[in-house]
Amino acid sequence: MKLTLAEPKYFTESVSIISELVNEVTLKIDKDKIEIIALDPANVAMIAFTLLSSAFSEYNVEKSLKLSVNLESLRQVLKRARGSDTISLSLDEKKNKLQISIVGETMRRFNLALINLDEKEPKFPDLTFPVKIYTSTSIFDESIEDIGIIADSLTLTAEPEKLVVESESNLHSAKVELPSDGNTAIELKGSAVTAKYSLEYLKKMIKASKLTNKVKIEFSNDYPLKLDYLVKDRMNLSFILAPRIAD
Repeated sequence: MKLTLAEPKYFTESVSIISELVNEVTLKIDKDKIEIIALDPANVAMIAFTLLSSAFSEYNVEKSLKLSVNLESLRQVLKRARGSDTISLSLDEKKNKLQISIVGETMRRFNLALINLDEKEPKFPDLTFPVKIYTSTSIFDESIEDIGIIADSLTLTAEPEKLVVESESNLHSAKVELPSDGNTAIELKGSAVTAKYSLEYLKKMIKASKLTNKVKIEFSNDYPLKLDYLVKDRMNLSFILAPRIAD
């Protein structure tokens, strides 16, 4: 196996974001892609990450592999790379280690021990939603940050003409409206839908805006939220977040 990243940020930034939600993951590597599917320890959030072979300048995989790693250790190595550096991944089968080479002004090589993950591999659910919202990551990020001033959770309400993001605490309240316009497109089947979600998790997930300027938002009444950050012919980073059921 020899993989050389053409655009390292899609891998390095994704690993950094995912590491805030899970500690250990399995990299599933085949002839077309690298894939990570993981569930956070609290069973509140799921992550699905796919990095296509087209995102690499060199992609040589002779057989499908499953490599389990400590994500924080991987993140620490990857953040040592500068923007102009080249990052390559290979497998040292004899030592059972993932070898990471960073080439720039110097040649650096790190060997990360692979780990054993005993738990059953999670399956990313195939959910059906009545609403799809396509909007700018900057607009969605700002609405999350605005609401975060007030409380630790927010309510999303999708209507035919707007997405409403709001929250209320004992003393304060906040409300942001994203109208259906040139920046935001809303596809809603049926009547308005609403659900409540954790801001702590959302603030970690929206860091994926570093990867693309568009996000797809899907949810339903008291139902999981799905966020998709897609870069065509390169990668997709998806999150599913369980709802908070009102008392």
